[in-house]
Parts: sequence; C-alpha cells; structure tokens
Amino acid sequence: MPAGTLYRGREGMWSWVAHRVTGVLIFFFLFAHVLDTALVRVSPQAYDSVIETYKTWIVNLMEYGLTAAILFHALNGLRLVAVDFWSKGAKFQKQMLWSVVGVWVVLLAGAFYPILQHTLRTWFG
Repeated sequence: MPAGTLYRGREGMWSWVAHRVTGVLIFFFLFAHVLDTALVRVSPQAYDSVIETYKTWIVNLMEYGLTAAILFHALNGLRLVAVDFWSKGAKFQKQMLWSVVGVWVVLLAGAFYPILQHTLRTWFG
C-alpha cells in the first residue's frame, strides 16, 4: 500500500461497500417491482404470466437474498446514524458493525424457513 493513501481495507471500508451494493440491489428490485405491477394495467394476462414465473425456487432464493440486503442496509443505516450523531460513534464504529452483523445473522436465521419453506418442501418433500 503506497504511503499516504486512505485505503485501509478494514471493516469500515467493507461496510461502506456493502451498504452501497445493498442499496443498489434494493433499487433495482423496486424498479422491477414497479414495472411488473404496472403490467397489470396493460395486460392482466401478461401480468399473471410474469407472476407465475416468480413461483420458482430460483426466485424464492432471490427473495431470501432481498431480505438479506434489506436487513443489512437497514441495520447498517442505523449504525451510520449512530456514528454520525453520537459523540462517541466513530470510536465504537467497529464494535457497532460487528453488533449489526450479529443481529443480521440472527434475523436471517429466523427468516430462513418462513421465506424458503415452499422451496424446501419442493426439494425435500
């Protein structure tokens, strides 16, 4: 690493990257959601056809990924608010990030079966 660079490659940088990536993923989901919902006014049959394609295991896994993205983005956003507005936020930003990751993992574990139950039943009976 060249002297004088700000790049550190530590937790703060990776949370910054993950926050932006999850934000972009959520944006594209919302864009697709608006388009497919608008399709109902153009052609109800086409809308029904599109919705039918969403009932596959691949899309179900993508729904779980969307849940992961939304949860991380929301929890990390709360951490960023604390870093910005709490006088000791910058000092404890690393500990808060690991707390966010812990809560995120617990929430994702709790969402696993409710979201993926259809796919799991299809695969394993």
